[in-house]
Formats: sequence, structure tokens, C-alpha cells
Amino acid sequence: MYRYRRADLLRILRLTARQLAGWEKAGLVAAAEDYSFFDLLQVKKVRDLCARKVRPAVIRQSLEAMQKQVAGMENPLLEAGAYSTGRRIAFRHEGKVVEPIAGQFMFDFAHQENAVGSTPIMVNRPNPAHTDAAELFARGIALEEDPNHQLQAIATYHQVLELDSEHAAAHINLGTLYYNRQDYALAEKHYRSAIAIDPRYALAYFDLGNVLDETGRVNEAIQTYTTALQLAPTYADAHYNLALAYEKVHEPRKALQHWRAYVKLDTVGPWAIHARNQIQRILQADGLKLVHGVGKRG
Repeated sequence: MYRYRRADLLRILRLTARQLAGWEKAGLVAAAEDYSFFDLLQVKKVRDLCARKVRPAVIRQSLEAMQKQVAGMENPLLEAGAYSTGRRIAFRHEGKVVEPIAGQFMFDFAHQENAVGSTPIMVNRPNPAHTDAAELFARGIALEEDPNHQLQAIATYHQVLELDSEHAAAHINLGTLYYNRQDYALAEKHYRSAIAIDPRYALAYFDLGNVLDETGRVNEAIQTYTTALQLAPTYADAHYNLALAYEKVHEPRKALQHWRAYVKLDTVGPWAIHARNQIQRILQADGLKLVHGVGKRG
């Protein structure tokens, strides 16, 4: 089975080394230097739950409660579908949904998915008697993980926003789905909505920067990546993309600062190699210019 290095996992899942170390300390993730595909899936689930404002202590408590309720279950994050319900976690297992800390069963949407046709995407209005934003959001996440259900995921996130227009995470996920479909105008709209709702959402600025860069507004992208780093200074991917953006506008010395920041956060792997190559290239070019300048003055 293919193994992922620690730096690869951080890059793929868009994590900082500090985040991963914190989850290891909390006992949610086993400390390692390389990971299997299933390890990567587990870390992804922890990341997604934390992004929904579920505290690591609650995640650990939920996992322990689920293990006690289901005999023989060793890893609930992989053996059952997990999603957030406000500040708690629910698990889908054997056709039932349970919130293990409270021991409560919940309504399950797994077998009530409505087929969604091609564009335009139609939004089926939810029934408030049976639905709340948290449950719909969890349904959207489950749909999003299946490449064949992307349109259904989009429709479901729109339903979330009908129930809760201030749901920043739904805007983020919608933006990413539209970005992947190369619908950059809608992606930008939803990323900006997430920022308006939560101005300290570093991921929203990073994602918006990607749209701006993709659509040729590199100087705006630079400003947006910079904001993401002001909010999260150890956001490795933001350093990487900001360095690339500075390269595009021919400001190698500013790029150099962020290439160096990136390799401190990601010490191994293909992206770290590329960053080090860029550092070497910029230093060599800068040295040649310096020598040339000295020669002219002489």
C-alpha cells in the first residue's frame, strides 16, 4: 500500500504542522512520519470536524462513547460516517444515526437523496419539520465525498443557506465545488460571503486568493493571501501560493521571503523541493545582478 509522508499529508489536507501536532497531543491522530491511505482519511475527518468548530476534547469523548456503544468498533471515524451537529458529533452506522455522548438517535437522510439534473441546479426546499441546517450540512459533506454526487452536494448546501444564510462553512464548501467546476464567478461570490460572515476565516481568504489568481487578478490575490497569513502565520499553502504570485509579478525578493517560510513549515516532499529550488534560483540571479552592478560602478 502506498505511504504518504508527513509533509505530503500536510500538503494534501491543507494543514499546518501545528494543527497536526495538536491533534496528536489530543490523542485523535497517532504520531507518525508516514501514513497509509486510511490514516489520511482519518486525519481528514478530524480536520473537517475541527473546521466545523467541534473541539478536539469533544471528538475524543465522542469516539470513546461510540466504541462503548458498538462492540468491536475500533475506529469510529473509519467504520462509521461521522459529521458535526452543532458542537457535537453524530455517527451513521448500520442504517441508524446516533449522537453517542447523549445516546440519542437522529433523523437519517442517507436514503432520501433527491436526484439533481444538469445545470441549472435546482434547489429542493427542505421540510422544516424534519430538517435543520446542521443535518443538511452533514448530508452535503457526505454527498461531496462522492464524485458522482457533486451536483446534489451543491443543491444541498444551497438548502443549508436557505435555512441559515450566515453558515460560513456552507459558503466555503459551495465555493470549492464551483471552483472545481471552473465557475469562478460563483466560487468568488461564496468565498466573499464567507469572509463577510466571518472576517477571521483564513481558509476563505486563501480560497478567494486562488480564484483571484486563477482569473488573472494577481495583485488582488497577493493582498488576499497576505490577509490569510496575517490570520494564520503558519499557513504553509498560503506562503507557497503567495510566493508563486510574487514570482508572477516579477518581485523575486518578496517571493524569496515566502519560499523560505514555506520550507520551514514543510521540510520534505515535492513542494519543499520546488521551494528550495526557487530559493536557490533567486539567490543566484540576485547575486549575478549584484556582481554586474559592482562592475558597472567600477
